[in-house]
Amino acid sequence: MIEKVIIISAGFLPSFIWLLFYLRKDSHPESNSMVLRIFFLGALSGVAAIFLERWLQDSWGILGFSVIALPVFLTSGLVEEVVKLMGVKIGLWKTSEPDEPIDWVLFMIISALGFAALENILVLSNQVSISSIEAIEVMLWRFLSATFLHALCSGAIGYFLVLSTCYNKKIYLWLGVLGVACLHGFYNWSIIKIEGINKFLLPLAIIVALWLFVSFGIKHLKKIKSICAIKK
Repeated sequence: MIEKVIIISAGFLPSFIWLLFYLRKDSHPESNSMVLRIFFLGALSGVAAIFLERWLQDSWGILGFSVIALPVFLTSGLVEEVVKLMGVKIGLWKTSEPDEPIDWVLFMIISALGFAALENILVLSNQVSISSIEAIEVMLWRFLSATFLHALCSGAIGYFLVLSTCYNKKIYLWLGVLGVACLHGFYNWSIIKIEGINKFLLPLAIIVALWLFVSFGIKHLKKIKSICAIKK
């Protein structure tokens, strides 16, 4: 029982730290109930992603692609980004809670952190035997890599979501989703397939590029005075 509590706590820790960091970006914080709601739906979207990815991997296998083939990971990235977006869309349906453009970026990040928390717990649960120290070490690494990647990918899509509505051009959202999904898929592929120093440099470059983009996006949206009436 204590071991399970440790695993769940360690799995939540990376998401919780990033959640506190990004919530501070909002000068008009959302209600705690809505934050928890989107976080939970983000985790629930992770369950949907598991089944969809397994089905798609089987489909790619029929076509002759191996599990480490790039098309498989690109599809995986697309699935994960779409389900996280749907978690936000469902959670904010018929609500008036988002009252400024930056809220959509933050809600996307919150959904992603819920998704990442579930993923972290599953990673730890799949270990045959792991000590408390080892669990913390694994989560520290995922705090800087996978969990951060999920938050940044969804934050970037949130930015494109706002742009698509403010300028009434849905192409911004679709291009944003596809572009981010490709980066996400390429990240997954690179950490498994690529060897040598590039195994670390390429994922690092993707994370840094996304971090710079999301930081720019948040600053840009804070300058938008009018409220974008985004359809939920």
